[in-house]
Formats: sequence, structure tokens, C-alpha cells
Amino acid sequence: MPKPAIICHGGAGHGAKDQPGVDSATMEGWKVIQSGGSALDAALAAVVVMENDPNLNAGTGSKMREDGSIQMDAAVMTSDGKFGSITCIEHTKNPILVAAELLDDKVNMLAASGAREFADSLNIPRQKIVTSKNVSGNDTVGAIVRDSKGTIVVASSTGGCSDRPAGRIGDTPLIGAGLWCDNNVGVAATWIGEEITLKMSCIRIADRFSSGIELSEALVWGVEQFPSEIEVGFISISSEGAGFGYANTQMPWSSKY
Repeated sequence: MPKPAIICHGGAGHGAKDQPGVDSATMEGWKVIQSGGSALDAALAAVVVMENDPNLNAGTGSKMREDGSIQMDAAVMTSDGKFGSITCIEHTKNPILVAAELLDDKVNMLAASGAREFADSLNIPRQKIVTSKNVSGNDTVGAIVRDSKGTIVVASSTGGCSDRPAGRIGDTPLIGAGLWCDNNVGVAATWIGEEITLKMSCIRIADRFSSGIELSEALVWGVEQFPSEIEVGFISISSEGAGFGYANTQMPWSSKY
């Protein structure tokens, strides 16, 4: 029987002051797993904790766009091939819960007003988001969980960037770029979304691992694909063993196994 594991990150570029929020998310997800919950339940619970943390760039801590709007992205992918993603959603405290509702829907990606109207149909309340006071931000939060059945789930959420136009979409909600999950491994990315998208980083790291490279080495390889001035980080869990995190900048992360 597979041994459960969880890993969470609070975004590349964040420092030690944000570690407690990430630790809390990991422990919340771990409690779900230890009580018999699924990998999906645990991953969502962990990301919700980070979306509710004003110090992290997701949900409550989201960034303001150039036009003053607050638009968020989130995505969930499972090892049995399901994917749900939303982009540029507004007035939503926990975008990850909306993305998760698309896992069993015939549509797997919704944007902007369409995403919010979908949330309305699920009776997910519209809520005012009080933006983070921090000016910068290209980062993300994320969680990867493996449960006792061997199911792996990746969940990521971001509050966007303070220096980007309304409608901008980074890597977070894009399959293969910001996240990837299959029966062998789950991978999540953080920081400069445009650069990560161009390299389709997560699926390339997953492919490298599946070719026989150690998971920690695959993550190092992923980071090394970027010049040092491009800050980037990744976390991952495979079908066996503990999770790993690696970045070329500060990135608070924690894991349980």
C-alpha cells in the first residue's frame, strides 16, 4: 500500500516570514489524509489555508492588476487524468474550489466572467478581495498530495501580478506548464509564469523523471533550464517516497511523509 505524502509551497521569492503559513497548510492537508480523506480533499484543504493567508499571493493576498482589478487563476490535476482550471476570476476568496468543480465537468477550463458565473451556479459566494499591500508578485501557492490508494493530486492557485494587465494569464492554470500530474509523479511550478509557460516546465520535469532520473535531480534540471536572473521553483511528489522542492531563490515549502 502506498504511503501518504504531502508537500506545499508558498511561492518562489517568499522568505522565512511566510514559512508558518506554508507549514499550517501542510499540517491541514496532512490531517485530512490521516483521517482517511482523499488526496484531492487534502490538496484542496491545504491550498485553501494558503489562499486565506494575506501574506501569500493567492485568494486573500492576491495582487492588483494595472487597471485596479484583482483577477486570480487556479488549477487542479489528478493522476487519473482529470483537470480543472479557471483564469482571471474575480470576487472569489478560494478560486481553487471553483477549479476543482471542473474535474468532473465536460468543460475543463473557464475564464473571467464565465468562471465567476460557474461559481455562481455552485452557490459559491461573491466576496470582496482585499489586495495584498506588497507591490511585487509573480508567485503562486501549491500543494501536491499522494494518498494511501496511490492517487496523486496537484493543486495550484495564484493572485496574479501587480505589474500585469487585466486578462493576463501566467503558467498556474496551464496544463503541462504550471502543473502536471500522472501515475508516476506530480509537479507544480512557481514564479515567472511567462518563462515557465514557454518552457512547459512541469511536463518536461515529469518526463525526465519518468525516463529514470531521480526526482530531486529532475527538479534541479528544471530550474537549471532558466538563466539565474529568472527566479523559479518547483515541488514534486512521485508514486513513492517523500516530496522534494527546489528553487534558485527563496521558496518556503514543507512536507510530510
